Amino acid sequence: MSEHDKAKPGRGLGRGLSALLGEETPAPRQRAGSAREISVGLIRPNPNQPRRTFEQEELNALAETIKEHGIVQPIVVRPSPTNQGEYEIIAGERRWRAAQIAGLHEVPTVEKDYDDLETLKVAIVENLQRQNLNAIEEALAFSQLMDRFGYNQQAIAGTIGKSRVYVTNTLRLLALPNEVQEMVKGGQLSAGHARAALSSDDPSAAAKEMVSKNLSVRDAEKLVTKPVNKPKKVSRETPETADVVALENDLSAVLGMGVKLKHKADNSGSIVIDYKTLEQLDELCRRLMH
Repeated sequence: MSEHDKAKPGRGLGRGLSALLGEETPAPRQRAGSAREISVGLIRPNPNQPRRTFEQEELNALAETIKEHGIVQPIVVRPSPTNQGEYEIIAGERRWRAAQIAGLHEVPTVEKDYDDLETLKVAIVENLQRQNLNAIEEALAFSQLMDRFGYNQQAIAGTIGKSRVYVTNTLRLLALPNEVQEMVKGGQLSAGHARAALSSDDPSAAAKEMVSKNLSVRDAEKLVTKPVNKPKKVSRETPETADVVALENDLSAVLGMGVKLKHKADNSGSIVIDYKTLEQLDELCRRLMH
C-alpha cells in the first residue's frame, strides 16, 4: 500500500458521521438544547443528495413514529447558497419528508456552515452508514467518494463497516446497462441478481428472464452459467497444439486465471487472460508492473 493510500482514512471519512459533523454524538439533552426549530417551508432538499428513491410506506411509518415521539435527532442544515433566509438539508431528508406527512410545521435543526463538497460528503456518509441506499445509489455514492474526494476502496470499506470486496462488487454494478440499473433502483432486482446478470453475455436479457421467472439469486447464477449446447468438434490435436495446451495449463496454474494462447504459423500470436473479479485484475496488474 502506498503512502498516499495509507493517508486516506485519516482525512476524517473513516471516523464516521459524527466526526464529519464536528460533534461526537452528544447526549440527547445536550443535542435538544442546541437544536433550533425552523419552519419546514424554509427547508429545501440537497440537490446532490445521493439517495433518489424514498419509499412511501417507509416514510409513512416514520411519520407515525414522529407523531408519537417527535423528531429525536435534529435535521442538519446549512444556509441556502441560492435563496437568502432558506436552508438546505445536509443530513436528515427522510425525517424532513416524514415530518411533513406527520403535519409538523416546524422541525428541530442544527445549522452548519459547510461548502458544497463538505455537504456532499456528509450526505453520502450518512446514507451509507444508515444503509438507506439501493445498490445502484450505493455504487454511485462510492464512485463520488473516489472521484471527488480521492478515497480508495479500503477507506470506503472502513467507513461503512464492510469488506473491500463488498465495495468492489458494488462498484461493478455501474457497468450494467441502464435498463438493468433501473430494475435494481425499482426493487425488481436485488444486488445479488444484478451481479449475476453481469456475468451474462446479455445482461439485459438475463435480468428480464430473472424477473419474469421470479428466480432466486442461486437460480439466477445458474441461469447465466448454464452450458450452451454446441456441436462437438472432432479433436485433431497435434504435438504442437498439445504443447500449447500444456503451456496454457501451466500459466493458468501460476496466475490462478484462465489463459489462452493463440499461436500462428509464423510463430507470432497473442495471450488472452480471463479474470473473474476486479481483485484478480488488480493482482495481474501488480505482477505485470513489478
